[in-house]
Amino acid sequence: MDLDLIFLMNIVAAGLRTGTPLLFATLGELITEKAGVLNLGVEGLMLTGALAGFAVSYGTGTPWAGVLAGMGAAGLLSLLHALVAVSLRGDQVVSGLALTFVGRGLTAVLGARYVEVRNVPRLPLVDMSFLGDVPLVGPTILEPLFGQQNVVLYIGLLLVPLVWFFLERTRPGLHLRAVGEKPAAADSAGISVAGLRYLYVFVGGLFCGLAGAALSLAITPLWVEDMTAGQGWIAVGLVIFAGWNPWRAALGAYIFGALRRLPLDLQAISWLPFAGNPVLGVWLTMIPYLFTIIVLIFSSSRAARQRLGAPAALGLPYIRGERGT
Repeated sequence: MDLDLIFLMNIVAAGLRTGTPLLFATLGELITEKAGVLNLGVEGLMLTGALAGFAVSYGTGTPWAGVLAGMGAAGLLSLLHALVAVSLRGDQVVSGLALTFVGRGLTAVLGARYVEVRNVPRLPLVDMSFLGDVPLVGPTILEPLFGQQNVVLYIGLLLVPLVWFFLERTRPGLHLRAVGEKPAAADSAGISVAGLRYLYVFVGGLFCGLAGAALSLAITPLWVEDMTAGQGWIAVGLVIFAGWNPWRAALGAYIFGALRRLPLDLQAISWLPFAGNPVLGVWLTMIPYLFTIIVLIFSSSRAARQRLGAPAALGLPYIRGERGT
């Protein structure tokens, strides 16, 4: 195989792998925002899921129990945000930031005992080496990309069309979008605005917990403090970048995953005069975070969010009988 093609396939395969936890978190935030609730606590929820998943996998010897524990822990923590944002009608930005601080603080304290733990049962790889037998594209594209990938990648590839179909082609998905767009109209049609917002904040938390558990049990199978390294904030930016569309969210997550791997791969290219310069790696690693900051700045106003396709009632508490909600 051509060396340039090998290099490209390595980057794409790494992007698929490392972008999967980011995809889970992005889908979770997308679902929550579709219901009209802004949750900036994704980072804290991912850390909670990562620690709970790692700890339960270590204690039980069953990584799938760890995945369920990570999802459950993050889902329960997200209900604190739902309480403040939906029932108390508090500031959703402040509540989300507080959730991130709570998640980071709790996991830093509770996770100290697991920092030195190694050889925890991890999620399995899926052997699809038979893809190499496909004519033409098998040995050059399909097998390098999908021949030996972790099971979380295939879960992500399955979830994207399922989430899209749920949002766009089902009655519950229609109710979800109605609550995020016109909650007063949804309420008049007999749809429980508060109940659905609680539900989908919880569902978003489950997705973020899955993202964290995938990170600590598959992508980087260990626990260290703040191991998400800002990926929760990237997920928030990716929702805006994707225009609240699951397919574009997947594309963005995998691109960002590849960008995170790119500095390491460039070190192996000897003919690039700047490849061995550590400053290059610092700048390339900064790109995803810089992009996220830019996206958040440009979408900070309500008018900008609506032009990008944001739900009309995003971030606005619903008060029954009040016009414009």
